[in-house]
Amino acid sequence: MTYSDRARAFAALHQPGNPVVLYNIWDAGSAKAIAGAGAAALATGSYPVAVAQGFADGEQIPLEFVLGNAERIIAATDLPVTIDFEGGYARAPEQLTANVKRLAETGAVGLNFEDQVVGTADLYGIEEQARRVAAVRAANADIFVNARTDLFLKEKDTSKHAGLMAETLERGAAYAEAGGNGYFIPGLTDPDLIAQVCEGCSLPVNTMMRGITLETARQAGVARCSYGPIPHAKLMQVLAEHFQTLV
Repeated sequence: MTYSDRARAFAALHQPGNPVVLYNIWDAGSAKAIAGAGAAALATGSYPVAVAQGFADGEQIPLEFVLGNAERIIAATDLPVTIDFEGGYARAPEQLTANVKRLAETGAVGLNFEDQVVGTADLYGIEEQARRVAAVRAANADIFVNARTDLFLKEKDTSKHAGLMAETLERGAAYAEAGGNGYFIPGLTDPDLIAQVCEGCSLPVNTMMRGITLETARQAGVARCSYGPIPHAKLMQVLAEHFQTLV
């Protein structure tokens, strides 16, 4: 199967109302475990990849390690793999394109690409982020660009999330026009608002599965469900609890 074939097969998993479930991994070992449990695809989370190696999240882990880790994960399984690429490790569009080309060369068929300015609490303006999404798309015609907005992570007061819907849909439309394939809205947990995004955005919608159930996501029309740092955190808790039974 060619790279293009694998990328198309991964894209086809994104079905509104019948979402692909991505239980996020961080290395080749966790990839093998989730693949062996019957997953249809694999996705890294930037937080667990970083903390498992002693780094903070937010592009603190070196790009070379991220790429090498992607290669090892992809070599460990036949499943399609998408990588949490944060802000692409660059601000300038030409460097973004170069970095994503390198990511595609690892065999990764998708990436998460966020609109937060890494290292700050700010978001890129809509036009600038659309140009950045276009730069990511320019790197590879087939790679699945999961464009992420951090609007709802930035606004912790969930009572204000309804007031962000107009900008959410505007960003989704801009990212779609720039070449995005999916729209990731972590932090939004209100089922009615999620459904509004699914109905109002032309892209398949991805939710973070914190404060929302799979059934709720299905009913809202979600096409992709991610778990982010949750799998790693749960495993570390089990590891510590098991040790405590021994001492």
